[in-house]
Amino acid sequence: MEINDLTPAETRVWRAFATGSHVDFRASDDEDPADGGAWGAERTVRACMLRSLLLDGPRQEGRVAALSLAGARVTGRLDMQYATVDHPVRLRHCHFDEVPRFYAARLRELNVSESVLPGLIAHAVRVDGVLRLTRARFGGMVRLAGAEVTGSLYLESTRIDVPDAEGPVLQLNQAVLGADLWAPGLRARGEVRLNGARVAGTVNLTDAVLDRPGGTAVQAETLAAEADVVMRHADVRGRLELRGARISGRLDLSHARLANPGGTALRASSCVIGELWLRQGPAVEGAINLRRAQVDVLFLEPEVVPHWVQLNDLTYTSLVPHEPAGRRLPMLEKGDSYLPFIYEQLTAAYRRIGDDDAARLVQLAKQRRHRRTLPWYGRLWGHLQDVTVGYGFRPLRAGGWLLSLLAVGSVAYALHHPPPLKPAESPDFDPVFYTLDLLLPVISFGQENAFAPQGGYQTLSYVLIITGWILATTVITGLTRTVSRQ
Repeated sequence: MEINDLTPAETRVWRAFATGSHVDFRASDDEDPADGGAWGAERTVRACMLRSLLLDGPRQEGRVAALSLAGARVTGRLDMQYATVDHPVRLRHCHFDEVPRFYAARLRELNVSESVLPGLIAHAVRVDGVLRLTRARFGGMVRLAGAEVTGSLYLESTRIDVPDAEGPVLQLNQAVLGADLWAPGLRARGEVRLNGARVAGTVNLTDAVLDRPGGTAVQAETLAAEADVVMRHADVRGRLELRGARISGRLDLSHARLANPGGTALRASSCVIGELWLRQGPAVEGAINLRRAQVDVLFLEPEVVPHWVQLNDLTYTSLVPHEPAGRRLPMLEKGDSYLPFIYEQLTAAYRRIGDDDAARLVQLAKQRRHRRTLPWYGRLWGHLQDVTVGYGFRPLRAGGWLLSLLAVGSVAYALHHPPPLKPAESPDFDPVFYTLDLLLPVISFGQENAFAPQGGYQTLSYVLIITGWILATTVITGLTRTVSRQ
């Protein structure tokens, strides 16, 4: 393209390119590029001119050429497919009439911050620097699938409004970022797709509003983040899908609102996560699926847990904050079936911090939950074990029963002495020690073998012997369990 073919506005841009000078057509800093469709020829540049400039623009020795333009209306399609551009491209506060194409292009820097665009096509683009879409507004899809950015991708306060899109409105699947995905305040109406993306730094979605009610708001299966994924104060309306993600640092959902009524609000199954924070926010609306996930630190407040959770094979090392077992147990009851493993995980978490009382309560709850899966006779026997000895986790209750039976037997046999087997050789009868002889299966005071009760008193002796064996064994088992843990 010859300079004689350029408009005055284009000529100004062309000449500034060689020295990397900035061209700003704005009349004031608070102009809204959404009104750019009405801008006149004095600030309009053709996309074909920009393409020619980037591919074969003028150079000045000793200066770094760059396209630095603000407040322009870009007409036509900026088609840079497969192009290699060795200069920074900065098109800020601009209005694009058509969707720019950077498919498989190689760029030094691309910056369309604060601009208004009908979309962006940049599959497989490579940017040897940073890609800035800060506070840009898109009326169509932003396609960055397979993009490779050696630096960071900036999407602070960016808006993508395509509620009726057939596909994801922001495509970053299989993208590779050498630093951060920096997107606090991102607003996206439609699906955000991050499947298979690799981020060497942090994924920051603080204060983001990701809106796709009834569908998947964030599709991030097998996402790999070397640092944190931060979604503090985020508002996610739809499913947050993280199946198979690998997050070395923290998945921070503090103060976040997760809402997908009637469906799954958070799916982080088969994930490996350093720390998972779900705290100081409203209760999740929808189900949480953490099946087969591996988490080092699970920061989970009971108030955030919804009515339905799936914890099959979830493993965690630490569970914080420390809460009484009564506050944690309802979470284990919200699944659809009896899962012994989740009780064992919670028991182990309490034992690691030395709270044996809470650990016993969890084990007792496990037995009671298992009881509901048994046939009627199994449930009946379970209720008997629970009432008498708390399934062995309340040995003091067994001791109480022993004392009660000791009192009953002592009174009964004091009122009616059993006759001696050998009157000449029998010791003096003592109702207390006789009852102890019946109740305690190991210790012998010489009373049981010397006297023979009859009738109902003989039946009472059989009852005392049987219950004594059961209760004494329970007491010994409980004491042994306590000593072994210490």
